[in-house]
Amino acid sequence: MAQWIVLRSRRLPFSFRLDGRLPGVILGLVLVSLAAMVINMGVGEFKIAPLDVLRTLFGVDTGVPQHTFVVMNLRLPRMLLAWLVGAALAVSGNIVQGVTRNPLASPDLTGVTAGASLAAVFFIVAVPGLPRNLLPVMAFLGALAVAVLLYILAWRKGDSPMRFILVGIGLQATLSAVIGFELTFGRIDLVTQAMMWLAGTVYASTWAEVNSVLPWIGGGLLVAVLLARHLNALNLGEEVARGLGTQVTRQRAVLLLVAVALAGVTVTVAGTIGFVGLVAPHLARRLVGPMHEGSQMVAALVGGALVIVSDLIGRTVIAPAEIPCGIIIALLGAPFFLYLIWQNRERF
Repeated sequence: MAQWIVLRSRRLPFSFRLDGRLPGVILGLVLVSLAAMVINMGVGEFKIAPLDVLRTLFGVDTGVPQHTFVVMNLRLPRMLLAWLVGAALAVSGNIVQGVTRNPLASPDLTGVTAGASLAAVFFIVAVPGLPRNLLPVMAFLGALAVAVLLYILAWRKGDSPMRFILVGIGLQATLSAVIGFELTFGRIDLVTQAMMWLAGTVYASTWAEVNSVLPWIGGGLLVAVLLARHLNALNLGEEVARGLGTQVTRQRAVLLLVAVALAGVTVTVAGTIGFVGLVAPHLARRLVGPMHEGSQMVAALVGGALVIVSDLIGRTVIAPAEIPCGIIIALLGAPFFLYLIWQNRERF
């Protein structure tokens, strides 16, 4: 197989240079995700064999009427939402790491997710009478405000990876304290709802939630892939990027806006799920190299698979009780974060 796959369009202004390993990696990750989905849809209080899950998905009668309702109405929306959330967080993290040239950056570690969470918690606890369809907008505005503040505070005659992380951790701690303050003085029923949501879970997901985030996440993923070449240029440094014809300020702003939108919308349906945006981009780059045309696609698949597998572990490890997938991912992601700090200790 050729080392590179080059795709060009004669009519549209884009070209992709992809790693030759990309097709095989994509196929493998798709199969992993599908297998995890099928297994996950079969576990629970009402157990269904994997073969019966597949038959139900393809409309084949299994002889058990409940299979259609359980698979199609209860568990399939959960799996699709889990994949969408994981893909969005992974691509958001890949963009943030690329724009800041910081391997430790991610939406949750830089406070962006906390900003979305703060806005959403305020929406749930303080103004419960507002229409629920405004929740994605509130979360996006909260994430955007924190992203702008982070960039302003971290910028001083250039962008420093360590300064970016330190400011992000400070904002994360501050926003978490404000969230705790809101929860302390809220109504008990609303606080309970917000606490369950903050743990990071796709429990009781519905088709309405899938349909509400699909345009946001689908559009964001598409734009992220189309802008990958600008992200490659930014990784070379501002002077080199300008020399290549990249409008650095505008492209950086657009890319960060896409990253914030992807991270913010996930908060509205799955709460705070951390470390996906940190771990998935690193795994993607190890699989297909640093070129963002390929790593964006692979990061999305890795992130989706990671959330689905974590949800499966959370549903089975202490069954019939469930552990939110956000907790499972945190248990896996925290050691990986420490490993990255150790690996990059000389750089910082």
